[in-house]
Amino acid sequence: MSFSSSTMGSGSRTTRRTFEFGRTHVVRPKGKHQATIVWLHGLGDKGSSWSQILETLPLPNIKWICPTAPTRPVALLGGFPCTAWFDVGEITEEAPDDLEGLDASAAHVANLLSTEPANIKLGVGGFSMGAAVAVYSATCRVLGQYMNGNPYQVTLSAVVGLSGWLPCSRTLMNRMGGSHEAARQAASLPILLCHGLGDDVVAYKHGEKSAQTLSAAGFRNLTFRTYNGLGHYTIPEETDEVCNWLTARLMLDGSWS
Repeated sequence: MSFSSSTMGSGSRTTRRTFEFGRTHVVRPKGKHQATIVWLHGLGDKGSSWSQILETLPLPNIKWICPTAPTRPVALLGGFPCTAWFDVGEITEEAPDDLEGLDASAAHVANLLSTEPANIKLGVGGFSMGAAVAVYSATCRVLGQYMNGNPYQVTLSAVVGLSGWLPCSRTLMNRMGGSHEAARQAASLPILLCHGLGDDVVAYKHGEKSAQTLSAAGFRNLTFRTYNGLGHYTIPEETDEVCNWLTARLMLDGSWS
């Protein structure tokens, strides 16, 4: 699937970037279908890697959709092309955000969820850069629009971010802008963020600051979990937490023990 976006170039010309997304892998629910979650991989990875992990989780009521990001030059890698949900030069609050890439990936996620049955609860999650898009999607949801002004029309019931960060954190408070509706949406949207103290790719301080910024902006239903010694990867203790949290927040049948 491709996604095109328009930006104004020099003069009155309009330039278009088209993002070609890779293969999407789907893990069908083994039990009654109650929820669908789009799960986003990290930089340089692909959807199949996470579909194999998610298939082993004891969450029989969830359908997992694992897309693959477009292949694009990434500034962080010196312009080397690899799968990436958006371009990134460095992971700091001062670094410029690739708003066009973020909007395109968040819209791709929303499109994947938009065809699910009306009675199915919807969510988005991810690891590292995928977690960044998941959290960005949460902000689009509560504001009702992407950064480009287009409406965000999917209702999210759960957002999960592992070893990630919050894009556009500097402008979030201003974007909330005292909107009572945005505040109401933010307060009710469940978010789970997990980060390892030993993460040497996305430093723990970025995950912690992201959680603090979201909380200050009104995301009151946010859980932040810290794991001693955990680097930039996942462990059973963390996936156990995700299973417990999703079962409770989405009110799924069965339990994880």
